[in-house]
Amino acid sequence: MTLPDALMVPMSRKQIASIVECERASTTIWTGAIRSGKTIASIVAFFIGVAQAPPDTMILIVGRTLQTIERNILEPMQKQSLFGPLAREIHHTRGSSTAVILGRTIHLIGANDEAAEAKIRGSTVYLALVDEATLIPENFWTQLQGRLSEPGARCLATTNPDNPEHFLKKKFMDRAGEPGMDVKVFQFFMDDNPQLSAEYIARKKAEFTGVFYKRFIRGDWVAAEGAVFDTYDRDTHVIRWEDLPEMRWILGVGIDHGTTNPTHAVMIGHGVDDVLYCMDEWRYKAGKEEARWSNVELSKGVRDWMALPHHPDDDPENPPRARYRTVVDSSAADFRVQLKQDGLTSLKANKDVLYGIRTMSTLVSAKRLKFTDRCPELLKEIPGYVWDEKASAEGKDEVVKLNDHGIDAVRYLLVTEERKWRRWIKLGLLPDNRDASVDEFDEAA
Repeated sequence: MTLPDALMVPMSRKQIASIVECERASTTIWTGAIRSGKTIASIVAFFIGVAQAPPDTMILIVGRTLQTIERNILEPMQKQSLFGPLAREIHHTRGSSTAVILGRTIHLIGANDEAAEAKIRGSTVYLALVDEATLIPENFWTQLQGRLSEPGARCLATTNPDNPEHFLKKKFMDRAGEPGMDVKVFQFFMDDNPQLSAEYIARKKAEFTGVFYKRFIRGDWVAAEGAVFDTYDRDTHVIRWEDLPEMRWILGVGIDHGTTNPTHAVMIGHGVDDVLYCMDEWRYKAGKEEARWSNVELSKGVRDWMALPHHPDDDPENPPRARYRTVVDSSAADFRVQLKQDGLTSLKANKDVLYGIRTMSTLVSAKRLKFTDRCPELLKEIPGYVWDEKASAEGKDEVVKLNDHGIDAVRYLLVTEERKWRRWIKLGLLPDNRDASVDEFDEAA
């Protein structure tokens, strides 16, 4: 069985050319729009690299976390609709830091912070596949480049565009072709993927706006600027609480805990129309002359609020006694302990800020996240939530940290409980730069 015989999905000339040419470079970077076919090209190139690698050489797959490697790389590899018989040559136990691919042990490295660099220090690497290279810390990338020291060693990397000041672009991509820089860059657009219809491409283009449209649709490396939720329109995104539709379920309550700042809780429901609704909020902020509440008082306040009606169909005299899933800022350890002592177990929030912002922004753009007029403090925050221009000039995507407690509460809940709503709310790609999401490969196949 040869690799071309095993492939079950047609490939474009650009994909095939990149797979062939990447064998002549020590570092190859596939960049461009979402769903443009770059990730599947990199996976095919990786399959070939694994098959050709000398015995006893080290092979890596690198991603932001082990979970993203499993979702973005290993799960698509195991789809027989894409790779036919090859899919049976991928063996991995979820949560394990190794996989067996074509009979070779492959090490899976999560690199989500600066400390991850120590994971490969001292190693000699022959082949590495890097998923979403812009999410990898610079010191890890630099260490990896230094570890590719064997003759014929290669790094294969994919990424969606990011800030133009990002190290990957300035220090590697922009210098491709310079003497001593053995780097190849391939840029892909949605039109390069022969599996996408014109209607599908038009729908994806309609979902993104602002900086995310420029990056994920046009494939441009641009800085983030202006309002984060630039498609938010009060007339479109805000409804009367009395007009809430029936809920499939209540996703839960997200809480941003404050010591000197306000404590803000937001309840989100999943409507039968497959729209997520910020249904209700609770907020505590001490007055100028008022002593701040203790965690005991905050716990009672939020629990008393949870016991109230939150949907117009609830009986005011006998509201549901539901135990809502509660997601709390992971840094608020003392508050979480107090909640537990009071009988309310909480989950630690996933605090990936940029991914949370991208997720919320996409949901708002697609009109899949709406708000009721029972969330007045949250509604005040949304229009003023803006990108930090100073950080942008330094190559970083950061927001101005001001009046964002309700937004943080929403972000914590949406990201932490994402698996619960994602399969119902089909946006195609939700951008944590998931160019290799399972949904994408389903549609590509």
